[in-house]
Amino acid sequence: MTTLARLNPITFIKKMREPLLGAFSTSSSGATLPVTLRTVKERIGVNNEVASFAVPLGATINMDGTAIMQGVATVFIAQFYGIDLSIGDYVTVVLTATLASIGTAAVPGVGLVMLTLVLTQVGLPVDGIMLIIGVDRLLDMMRTAVNITGDGTVAAVVARSEGLFSVAVFYDPDAGRVFPAVPAGAGAEA
Repeated sequence: MTTLARLNPITFIKKMREPLLGAFSTSSSGATLPVTLRTVKERIGVNNEVASFAVPLGATINMDGTAIMQGVATVFIAQFYGIDLSIGDYVTVVLTATLASIGTAAVPGVGLVMLTLVLTQVGLPVDGIMLIIGVDRLLDMMRTAVNITGDGTVAAVVARSEGLFSVAVFYDPDAGRVFPAVPAGAGAEA
């Protein structure tokens, strides 16, 4: 984020707070899509041309949180069963997890289904998923937050490189915020 878009990552995360909370609570990139799209346009400063293409595309194929989880889960399961993975197995895990995550639907819990594919490719027992299933909801919440952060980051990087990014909006702390309406007569002295 800092090197490609030349933006402050702390400010970026603060501005992405609403979609991150939505992603964390729903575990669905698809359910968070409208909030992410609005935030990227109004709070981050990405032009509508880029945001309306990059964010939905990212919600469909940019499942980097899922790919990371599948790789880590595969290594964990291999270690639990005492199975040593070769360098070739690690490369297979990386490639399979990446490709499987691209085809993963943006709905909760589907990462475990794709994990069976990764485990099968390196010859690990699919029963190892039982070790992860108990904590998968929390993992799913985290990987969805990673996924939508990646969607916003890609949109910002592309917009910045194409000159379709507003730095003024990005650094404006009130940009895109909705303030509650003040009732008539509030604050007036009686």
